[in-house]
Amino acid sequence: MSKKVSPDLRPVFWENVTLEDMTPPEWEALCDGCGRCCLLKLEDEDSGEILYSNVSCRLFDADTCRCAQYALRKQMVAGCVVLSPENIERIAYWMPETCAYRLLFDGQKLPDWHPLISGDPNSVHRAGISMQGKTVPEYEVDHDDLEDYLIRDF
Repeated sequence: MSKKVSPDLRPVFWENVTLEDMTPPEWEALCDGCGRCCLLKLEDEDSGEILYSNVSCRLFDADTCRCAQYALRKQMVAGCVVLSPENIERIAYWMPETCAYRLLFDGQKLPDWHPLISGDPNSVHRAGISMQGKTVPEYEVDHDDLEDYLIRDF
């Protein structure tokens, strides 16, 4: 059962409003808090496949699965990509397949474990989707060894 989680959000907006027409609070509410987008990735040069590692951005908080400096992330991490309705078409392919932004962009529905559907922000963790407690911070890894940290069963 879906629940309205904030007075700033229209009921079931993710089913009735295009990504471009969402308000900033609605856009932000799409994030399920899995932390997968904060993982360092490699792109296979031959196939274009995006390969995820379990190495997280230095700003990633492994307990909360959120950015520790969300408002300043772009200034603090030059390679951080701030997803928006304006750039999702270019970026969606490297977002995790479970990502609400990617799912909605691709015309799919949100999964039952998504907090907007379950009404529980911890449902993403219970479903085993989140990276909570599963990452190594990038400052502990030599970037030349990133291939050794690839997630095979993502």
